[in-house]
Amino acid sequence: MICTVDETALTARTYGLGMRAEDIVEDFPVVRTDSPALDAVRMVADQRLPGLMVTDTSGKPYAVLAAADLLRFILPRYVQDDPSLAGVLGSSTAGHAADNLRGKTIADLLPKHLTHVPVAKAADGTIAVAAEMLQVRSPLIAVTKDGKLHGVITASRLLAAALES
Repeated sequence: MICTVDETALTARTYGLGMRAEDIVEDFPVVRTDSPALDAVRMVADQRLPGLMVTDTSGKPYAVLAAADLLRFILPRYVQDDPSLAGVLGSSTAGHAADNLRGKTIADLLPKHLTHVPVAKAADGTIAVAAEMLQVRSPLIAVTKDGKLHGVITASRLLAAALES
């Protein structure tokens, strides 16, 4: 699923911090909890995405999975626990990432206990959006309108809005 941008809203205003969240949502891939993990991780790698916006099967924002968090599926657990062991691994270890993801869904990659899912309402100001992103240290935030996912804002899009004001 791709969230589409209301182009008229984008051209009607300049990118300023006085804008609302709905004015700076962008086209961004969205995956569901039941999406194949390997396909989603390949999409992050191929498109150089900062992470994944994950919805439940009804389309409601469910989680943000940062690209950095996906690295845990490349490294063996013992290296994650003791990074000094990384030097003993050959470069072929990273090649086993696909094997670690094959047959899994996005739900399998998520932590067992989700913390706060970053969500802003479409009418929220960009200052509130920035504060929420900082609070949860997320590279993405879901924007909802009438209880449904309206779009996604990336941290880089929000920075662009701040710099253009």
